[in-house]
Amino acid sequence: MTTSLGAVKAVLDRLYDPAWAESWDAVGLVTGDPDQPVRKVLFAVDPMRAVVDEAIAGDFDLIVSHHPLLLRGVNSVAATTPKGRVVHDLIRSETALIVCHTNADNANPGVSDALAAALGLEQTRPLKPLPADPLDKVVVYVPVDETQAMIDALAAAGAGRQGDYERAAWSSTGEGTFRPLPGADPTIGQVGAIEVVAESRVEMILPRHRRRAVVEALRAAHSYEEPAFDILELVSLPGRLGGGRIGTLPQPLALRDFAAVVDRGLPRTEHGVRVSGDPERMIGTVAVCGGAGDSELDRVRAAGVDAYVTADLRHHPATEARAYADGPALVDVAHWASEWPWLRDAERLLTAGLAEQGSTVDTHISTLRTDAWTLRL
Repeated sequence: MTTSLGAVKAVLDRLYDPAWAESWDAVGLVTGDPDQPVRKVLFAVDPMRAVVDEAIAGDFDLIVSHHPLLLRGVNSVAATTPKGRVVHDLIRSETALIVCHTNADNANPGVSDALAAALGLEQTRPLKPLPADPLDKVVVYVPVDETQAMIDALAAAGAGRQGDYERAAWSSTGEGTFRPLPGADPTIGQVGAIEVVAESRVEMILPRHRRRAVVEALRAAHSYEEPAFDILELVSLPGRLGGGRIGTLPQPLALRDFAAVVDRGLPRTEHGVRVSGDPERMIGTVAVCGGAGDSELDRVRAAGVDAYVTADLRHHPATEARAYADGPALVDVAHWASEWPWLRDAERLLTAGLAEQGSTVDTHISTLRTDAWTLRL
Protein backbone atom coordinates (compact mmCIF):
# COMPACT_ATOMS: atom_id res chain seq x y z
CA MET A 1 0.00 0.00 0.00
CA THR A 2 1.43 3.35 -1.07
CA THR A 3 1.67 5.93 1.72
CA SER A 4 1.04 9.54 0.77
CA LEU A 5 2.69 12.57 2.27
CA GLY A 6 -0.76 13.70 3.39
CA ALA A 7 -1.24 10.47 5.34
CA VAL A 8 2.13 10.88 7.06
CA LYS A 9 1.34 14.50 7.90
CA ALA A 10 -2.05 13.49 9.35
CA VAL A 11 -0.37 11.08 11.77
CA LEU A 12 2.25 13.66 12.74
CA ASP A 13 -0.47 16.27 13.29
CA ARG A 14 -2.21 13.93 15.72
CA LEU A 15 1.03 13.32 17.58
CA TYR A 16 2.22 16.94 17.43
CA ASP A 17 -0.83 19.09 16.81
CA PRO A 18 0.23 22.39 15.16
CA ALA A 19 -2.24 24.11 17.50
CA TRP A 20 0.15 23.29 20.36
CA ALA A 21 2.95 25.36 18.81
CA GLU A 22 3.90 28.74 20.24
CA SER A 23 2.48 31.74 18.39
CA TRP A 24 5.89 32.79 17.06
CA ASP A 25 6.75 29.38 15.66
CA ALA A 26 6.67 28.03 12.09
CA VAL A 27 5.67 24.36 11.99
CA GLY A 28 4.04 21.96 9.57
CA LEU A 29 4.57 21.20 5.89
CA VAL A 30 7.34 23.34 4.35
CA THR A 31 7.87 21.64 1.00
CA GLY A 32 6.06 18.80 -0.70
CA ASP A 33 2.74 17.83 -2.29
CA PRO A 34 0.32 16.01 0.05
CA ASP A 35 -0.46 13.60 -2.78
CA GLN A 36 3.14 12.55 -3.43
CA PRO A 37 4.15 9.06 -2.28
CA VAL A 38 6.43 8.58 0.72
CA ARG A 39 8.60 5.49 0.92
CA LYS A 40 11.53 6.66 3.06
CA VAL A 41 11.55 9.16 5.95
CA LEU A 42 14.64 10.77 7.50
CA PHE A 43 14.38 12.19 11.03
CA ALA A 44 16.77 15.01 12.00
CA VAL A 45 17.04 17.84 14.51
CA ASP A 46 18.08 20.47 11.94
CA PRO A 47 17.12 20.78 8.25
CA MET A 48 20.63 21.98 7.46
CA ARG A 49 22.59 21.68 4.23
CA ALA A 50 24.32 18.48 5.35
CA VAL A 51 21.04 16.84 6.36
CA VAL A 52 19.35 17.80 3.10
CA ASP A 53 22.31 16.40 1.17
CA GLU A 54 22.02 13.19 3.22
CA ALA A 55 18.32 12.93 2.36
CA ILE A 56 18.84 13.55 -1.35
CA ALA A 57 21.77 11.12 -1.57
CA GLY A 58 19.77 8.47 0.30
CA ASP A 59 16.69 8.94 -1.91
CA PHE A 60 14.50 9.93 1.05
CA ASP A 61 11.08 11.30 0.19
CA LEU A 62 10.58 13.20 3.45
CA ILE A 63 12.60 14.89 6.15
CA VAL A 64 10.91 15.27 9.54
CA SER A 65 12.91 17.87 11.45
CA HIS A 66 12.56 19.45 14.84
CA HIS A 67 13.90 22.89 14.01
CA PRO A 68 12.27 25.05 11.33
CA LEU A 69 14.03 25.89 8.10
CA LEU A 70 12.25 29.25 7.78
CA LEU A 71 11.41 30.46 11.28
CA ARG A 72 11.14 34.15 10.43
CA GLY A 73 9.31 35.70 7.54
CA VAL A 74 11.23 35.90 4.27
CA ASN A 75 10.81 37.96 1.13
CA SER A 76 12.85 35.67 -1.09
CA VAL A 77 14.03 32.09 -1.35
CA ALA A 78 16.47 32.83 -4.14
CA ALA A 79 19.18 30.21 -4.55
CA THR A 80 21.77 32.93 -3.86
CA THR A 81 21.28 32.41 -0.09
CA PRO A 82 22.06 29.21 1.86
CA LYS A 83 18.45 28.64 2.92
CA GLY A 84 17.15 29.58 -0.52
CA ARG A 85 19.45 26.98 -2.07
CA VAL A 86 18.14 24.38 0.39
CA VAL A 87 14.54 25.19 -0.59
CA HIS A 88 15.40 24.87 -4.27
CA ASP A 89 17.15 21.54 -3.76
CA LEU A 90 14.29 20.14 -1.68
CA ILE A 91 11.75 21.03 -4.35
CA ARG A 92 13.94 19.95 -7.27
CA SER A 93 14.57 16.55 -5.66
CA GLU A 94 10.91 16.19 -4.60
CA THR A 95 12.03 15.85 -1.00
CA ALA A 96 9.30 17.00 1.38
CA LEU A 97 10.00 18.70 4.70
CA ILE A 98 7.76 18.69 7.77
CA VAL A 99 8.72 20.63 10.91
CA CYS A 100 7.58 19.62 14.41
CA HIS A 101 9.08 22.24 16.74
CA THR A 102 7.32 23.74 19.76
CA ASN A 103 4.27 21.59 19.00
CA ALA A 104 6.58 18.63 19.69
CA ASP A 105 7.99 20.44 22.74
CA ASN A 106 4.48 20.76 24.19
CA ALA A 107 3.30 17.28 23.17
CA ASN A 108 3.01 14.34 25.54
CA PRO A 109 5.10 12.40 24.79
CA GLY A 110 7.30 15.10 23.36
CA VAL A 111 10.86 16.39 23.23
CA SER A 112 11.37 16.73 26.98
CA ASP A 113 9.84 13.30 27.64
CA ALA A 114 12.53 11.78 25.45
CA LEU A 115 15.22 13.79 27.26
CA ALA A 116 13.85 12.71 30.66
CA ALA A 117 13.80 9.07 29.55
CA ALA A 118 17.40 9.30 28.34
CA LEU A 119 18.39 10.39 31.85
CA GLY A 120 16.34 7.68 33.57
CA LEU A 121 13.78 10.00 35.16
CA GLU A 122 10.56 8.51 36.49
CA GLN A 123 7.09 9.82 37.37
CA THR A 124 7.42 12.80 35.06
CA ARG A 125 5.02 15.71 34.73
CA PRO A 126 5.12 18.96 32.70
CA LEU A 127 7.32 21.75 34.01
CA LYS A 128 5.22 24.36 32.20
CA PRO A 129 1.81 22.76 31.73
CA LEU A 130 -0.58 24.12 29.17
CA PRO A 131 -4.13 24.70 30.36
CA ALA A 132 -6.42 21.87 29.41
CA ASP A 133 -9.00 22.62 26.73
CA PRO A 134 -11.77 24.72 28.36
CA LEU A 135 -14.77 22.66 29.40
CA ASP A 136 -18.42 23.33 30.17
CA LYS A 137 -20.96 21.25 32.04
CA VAL A 138 -24.50 20.97 30.74
CA VAL A 139 -27.28 20.26 33.25
CA VAL A 140 -30.72 19.50 31.89
CA TYR A 141 -33.99 18.32 33.45
CA VAL A 142 -36.06 15.80 31.47
CA PRO A 143 -38.96 13.44 32.15
CA VAL A 144 -37.51 10.22 33.56
CA ASP A 145 -38.46 8.10 30.56
CA GLU A 146 -36.53 10.47 28.25
CA THR A 147 -33.25 10.25 30.18
CA GLN A 148 -31.36 7.83 27.96
CA ALA A 149 -32.56 9.46 24.74
CA MET A 150 -31.32 12.83 26.01
CA ILE A 151 -27.92 11.36 26.94
CA ASP A 152 -27.67 9.87 23.45
CA ALA A 153 -28.51 13.20 21.81
CA LEU A 154 -26.02 15.18 23.89
CA ALA A 155 -23.30 12.58 23.30
CA ALA A 156 -23.86 12.74 19.54
CA ALA A 157 -23.34 16.51 19.72
CA GLY A 158 -20.00 16.16 21.51
CA ALA A 159 -20.81 15.95 25.22
CA GLY A 160 -19.77 13.16 27.58
CA ARG A 161 -16.31 12.42 26.16
CA GLN A 162 -13.77 11.96 28.97
CA GLY A 163 -10.42 10.38 28.14
CA ASP A 164 -11.05 6.98 26.58
CA TYR A 165 -14.73 7.02 27.48
CA GLU A 166 -17.74 8.43 25.68
CA ARG A 167 -21.39 9.06 26.63
CA ALA A 168 -20.27 9.71 30.23
CA ALA A 169 -23.17 11.20 32.18
CA TRP A 170 -24.60 11.45 35.69
CA SER A 171 -28.30 11.54 36.50
CA SER A 172 -30.53 11.70 39.55
CA THR A 173 -34.30 11.85 39.92
CA GLY A 174 -36.51 14.40 41.59
CA GLU A 175 -39.68 16.40 41.06
CA GLY A 176 -40.09 19.23 38.60
CA THR A 177 -43.04 21.58 38.95
CA PHE A 178 -44.47 24.30 36.73
CA ARG A 179 -47.72 26.05 35.79
CA PRO A 180 -48.29 26.76 32.07
CA LEU A 181 -49.45 30.31 31.37
CA PRO A 182 -51.89 31.42 28.68
CA GLY A 183 -50.25 31.04 25.27
CA ALA A 184 -48.20 28.00 26.33
CA ASP A 185 -48.48 24.65 24.54
CA PRO A 186 -47.41 22.25 27.31
CA THR A 187 -46.31 18.71 26.52
CA ILE A 188 -47.51 17.67 29.98
CA GLY A 189 -50.32 19.33 31.97
CA GLN A 190 -52.82 22.08 31.21
CA VAL A 191 -52.70 25.87 31.02
CA GLY A 192 -53.29 27.38 34.45
CA ALA A 193 -52.83 24.13 36.37
CA ILE A 194 -49.82 23.33 38.57
CA GLU A 195 -48.08 20.21 37.33
CA VAL A 196 -45.61 17.97 39.22
CA VAL A 197 -43.49 15.64 37.07
CA ALA A 198 -40.92 12.98 37.94
CA GLU A 199 -37.76 14.24 36.18
CA SER A 200 -34.13 13.33 35.82
CA ARG A 201 -31.30 15.80 36.25
CA VAL A 202 -28.69 14.90 33.62
CA GLU A 203 -25.13 16.27 33.77
CA MET A 204 -22.47 15.92 31.07
CA ILE A 205 -19.10 17.53 30.34
CA LEU A 206 -18.40 19.05 26.94
CA PRO A 207 -15.61 20.99 25.20
CA ARG A 208 -16.51 24.67 25.24
CA HIS A 209 -16.29 24.90 21.46
CA ARG A 210 -19.16 22.37 21.26
CA ARG A 211 -21.49 24.47 23.42
CA ARG A 212 -23.73 25.72 20.60
CA ALA A 213 -24.08 22.25 19.05
CA VAL A 214 -24.93 20.68 22.42
CA VAL A 215 -27.57 23.29 23.24
CA GLU A 216 -29.16 22.85 19.82
CA ALA A 217 -29.20 19.07 20.28
CA LEU A 218 -30.69 19.47 23.75
CA ARG A 219 -33.55 21.64 22.48
CA ALA A 220 -34.21 19.32 19.54
CA ALA A 221 -34.33 16.19 21.72
CA HIS A 222 -36.35 17.63 24.60
CA SER A 223 -40.10 17.11 24.59
CA TYR A 224 -40.81 20.31 26.55
CA GLU A 225 -41.66 23.57 24.87
CA GLU A 226 -39.30 25.39 27.26
CA PRO A 227 -36.64 22.96 28.55
CA ALA A 228 -34.84 23.89 31.77
CA PHE A 229 -31.06 23.63 31.53
CA ASP A 230 -27.83 25.24 32.73
CA ILE A 231 -24.46 25.68 31.04
CA LEU A 232 -21.67 26.00 33.60
CA GLU A 233 -18.12 27.07 32.70
CA LEU A 234 -15.60 24.85 34.48
CA VAL A 235 -12.24 25.98 35.85
CA SER A 236 -9.35 25.11 33.49
CA LEU A 237 -6.84 22.90 35.29
CA PRO A 238 -3.28 22.22 34.13
CA GLY A 239 -3.31 19.61 31.42
CA ARG A 240 -0.95 16.81 30.43
CA LEU A 241 0.59 18.92 27.66
CA GLY A 242 3.31 21.51 28.08
CA GLY A 243 7.01 22.23 27.92
CA GLY A 244 9.76 20.67 30.01
CA ARG A 245 9.39 17.82 32.48
CA ILE A 246 9.96 17.26 36.19
CA GLY A 247 10.81 13.77 37.39
CA THR A 248 12.70 11.75 39.95
CA LEU A 249 15.77 9.56 39.76
CA PRO A 250 15.36 5.89 40.72
CA GLN A 251 17.75 6.67 43.57
CA PRO A 252 19.52 9.89 44.59
CA LEU A 253 22.97 10.53 43.14
CA ALA A 254 25.74 12.97 43.90
CA LEU A 255 25.76 15.80 41.36
CA ARG A 256 29.04 14.61 39.86
CA ASP A 257 27.55 11.13 39.34
CA PHE A 258 24.33 12.53 37.93
CA ALA A 259 26.34 14.62 35.47
CA ALA A 260 28.03 11.40 34.34
CA VAL A 261 24.56 9.91 33.73
CA VAL A 262 23.71 12.92 31.58
CA ASP A 263 26.98 12.56 29.69
CA ARG A 264 26.32 8.87 28.96
CA GLY A 265 22.67 9.40 28.09
CA LEU A 266 23.16 12.02 25.37
CA PRO A 267 25.18 12.03 22.14
CA ARG A 268 28.67 13.45 22.46
CA THR A 269 29.38 16.99 21.32
CA GLU A 270 32.26 19.44 21.58
CA HIS A 271 30.10 21.40 24.01
CA GLY A 272 30.10 18.51 26.47
CA VAL A 273 28.29 18.68 29.82
CA ARG A 274 28.82 21.73 32.05
CA VAL A 275 27.82 21.71 35.72
CA SER A 276 27.17 24.50 38.19
CA GLY A 277 26.86 23.41 41.83
CA ASP A 278 28.51 21.45 44.62
CA PRO A 279 29.68 18.16 43.03
CA GLU A 280 28.72 16.30 46.23
CA ARG A 281 25.17 17.69 46.40
CA MET A 282 22.60 14.90 46.35
CA ILE A 283 20.20 14.95 43.41
CA GLY A 284 16.79 13.29 43.63
CA THR A 285 14.36 15.46 41.68
CA VAL A 286 15.26 16.86 38.28
CA ALA A 287 13.70 19.28 35.81
CA VAL A 288 14.61 19.03 32.14
CA CYS A 289 13.88 21.18 29.11
CA GLY A 290 14.99 20.19 25.63
CA GLY A 291 16.57 23.12 23.81
CA ALA A 292 17.20 26.60 25.21
CA GLY A 293 15.81 26.67 28.75
CA ASP A 294 17.15 29.59 30.76
CA SER A 295 13.82 31.41 30.35
CA GLU A 296 12.36 28.81 32.74
CA LEU A 297 14.87 29.25 35.58
CA ASP A 298 12.39 31.01 37.88
CA ARG A 299 9.79 28.31 37.27
CA VAL A 300 12.38 25.60 37.95
CA ARG A 301 13.45 27.19 41.23
CA ALA A 302 9.80 27.53 42.31
CA ALA A 303 9.35 23.81 41.62
CA GLY A 304 11.97 23.02 44.27
CA VAL A 305 13.93 20.49 42.21
CA ASP A 306 17.52 19.53 42.96
CA ALA A 307 18.89 19.93 39.43
CA TYR A 308 17.94 21.40 36.07
CA VAL A 309 19.16 19.96 32.76
CA THR A 310 18.80 22.12 29.67
CA ALA A 311 20.78 23.83 26.92
CA ASP A 312 22.10 27.28 26.07
CA LEU A 313 22.39 28.57 29.63
CA ARG A 314 23.74 32.12 29.49
CA HIS A 315 26.11 33.61 32.02
CA HIS A 316 23.87 36.18 33.69
CA PRO A 317 20.68 34.10 34.04
CA ALA A 318 22.75 31.17 35.32
CA THR A 319 24.67 33.19 37.91
CA GLU A 320 21.47 34.87 39.08
CA ALA A 321 19.78 31.49 39.45
CA ARG A 322 22.72 30.08 41.39
CA ALA A 323 22.65 33.07 43.79
CA TYR A 324 19.57 31.63 45.51
CA ALA A 325 20.42 29.27 48.36
CA ASP A 326 17.45 27.10 47.44
CA GLY A 327 18.25 27.13 43.72
CA PRO A 328 18.91 23.94 41.75
CA ALA A 329 22.22 22.73 40.46
CA LEU A 330 22.53 23.48 36.75
CA VAL A 331 23.57 21.02 34.06
CA ASP A 332 24.10 22.65 30.68
CA VAL A 333 24.27 20.48 27.54
CA ALA A 334 24.42 21.11 23.82
CA HIS A 335 21.17 22.26 22.25
CA TRP A 336 21.31 19.62 19.52
CA ALA A 337 22.14 16.83 21.99
CA SER A 338 19.20 17.72 24.27
CA GLU A 339 16.71 17.31 21.44
CA TRP A 340 18.24 14.42 19.52
CA PRO A 341 16.64 11.67 21.73
CA TRP A 342 13.20 12.83 20.54
CA LEU A 343 13.95 11.55 17.05
CA ARG A 344 13.66 7.95 18.25
CA ASP A 345 10.26 8.64 19.80
CA ALA A 346 8.99 10.43 16.69
CA GLU A 347 10.15 7.56 14.48
CA ARG A 348 8.50 4.94 16.72
CA LEU A 349 5.21 6.82 17.06
CA LEU A 350 4.93 7.66 13.37
CA THR A 351 5.60 4.03 12.41
CA ALA A 352 2.95 2.82 14.87
CA GLY A 353 0.42 5.42 13.69
CA LEU A 354 0.85 4.44 10.06
CA ALA A 355 0.68 0.74 10.93
CA GLU A 356 -2.78 1.30 12.44
CA GLN A 357 -3.86 2.43 8.98
CA GLY A 358 -2.17 -0.48 7.24
CA SER A 359 0.67 1.69 5.89
CA THR A 360 4.41 1.36 6.21
CA VAL A 361 7.44 3.51 5.44
CA ASP A 362 11.17 2.96 5.82
CA THR A 363 12.63 5.23 8.48
CA HIS A 364 16.11 6.38 9.42
CA ILE A 365 17.46 8.70 12.13
CA SER A 366 20.20 11.02 11.00
CA THR A 367 23.31 10.73 13.14
CA LEU A 368 24.93 13.79 11.58
CA ARG A 369 26.02 16.04 14.44
CA THR A 370 24.54 19.41 13.52
CA ASP A 371 25.52 21.13 16.75
CA ALA A 372 27.02 24.52 15.97
CA TRP A 373 30.34 23.88 17.73
CA THR A 374 33.01 21.74 16.06
CA LEU A 375 36.14 22.15 18.18
CA ARG A 376 37.00 22.65 21.84
CA LEU A 377 40.61 23.34 22.93
